[in-house]
Amino acid sequence: MPEAPKIICKNVWKIFGTYPNRTLENLDRSLSRAEVQAQTGHVIGVNDVSFDIRKGETFVVMGLSGSGKSTLVRCISRLIEPTAGEIFIDGENIITYSKAQLTELRRFRMSMVFQHFGLFPHRKVIDNISFGLEIRGMDKKVRKAKAMEVLEKVGLHGWADHYPRELSGGMQQRVGLARAMAVDPEILMFDEPFSALDPLIRREMQDELLNIQAEVQKTMMFITHDFLEAIKMGDRIAIMKDGVVVQIGTPEEIVTDPVDSYVREFTEDVPRYKVLSVGKVMRVASDAVLADGTERVNAHAKLDSLIDIATQCDGPLAVVDDENEIIGEIDQTMILKAMDSRS
Repeated sequence: MPEAPKIICKNVWKIFGTYPNRTLENLDRSLSRAEVQAQTGHVIGVNDVSFDIRKGETFVVMGLSGSGKSTLVRCISRLIEPTAGEIFIDGENIITYSKAQLTELRRFRMSMVFQHFGLFPHRKVIDNISFGLEIRGMDKKVRKAKAMEVLEKVGLHGWADHYPRELSGGMQQRVGLARAMAVDPEILMFDEPFSALDPLIRREMQDELLNIQAEVQKTMMFITHDFLEAIKMGDRIAIMKDGVVVQIGTPEEIVTDPVDSYVREFTEDVPRYKVLSVGKVMRVASDAVLADGTERVNAHAKLDSLIDIATQCDGPLAVVDDENEIIGEIDQTMILKAMDSRS
């Protein structure tokens, strides 16, 4: 039996204005967001959004500025109160939570990392990282040991006794990440955490977070306006426009089958070989491949992971499923053709 989702959003709305509930009650859903604003003076931030996030999944919400992605993540953490809808975490509707229950949720089960680091300038790095443990009332020696462990994990060895002003932007964001992780939350929320960083530092931080996630397997919700970042970070991606989720899928599904021109524009410059899996382009296995001794590759592997292997093999590679059974084959010509963005 499949495991129940960690997070479920059902028909979530957020309308900004003086009378949001009345506006939603009388809403003509055929109108665009701009038309609703012109007629009512209210702005639809999140428009009837539903999805679920599996335990241990990195779920990316992506869209242009003003698409509603940051509003959505704040609704899920209830930093913003939704106008309507239900949000379940482990089967509990957190819309019904009291202030005490919300405090408990944020203190023990959920952490957030923002674009602006929000570090305490008067506190050393180690004290910033251990802040969440401090407000839990954890013993000083224990929380410092835990903070040191996380500090090492995010690559800040030797910086424990420095102040935030002595760190680069990338290092400060590592402190923010470490602070979120130190409380060992079940859920990590990232609101465009790397968008203020230089491109090289940004890539480093993406790789760092991917490495950490491979180890800790937290449930992550990651907000970005950068599609290349979305396909790199996400197990699945939800693309938003004007408060509406227009498509949800794996990076491969979205790149190979965009639902409309809005999504297609994001995918145009994506290197296809980074998202296409072997199983998408393989052909029926030949007799030669079915014989023992042929190099094997998993159907879920991305094409870019085959480049070194393919250049060292004269013939096709055997494509196998998760039980290591041969289900097809792929060769150099097929890989090169699939890498062509025009194909």
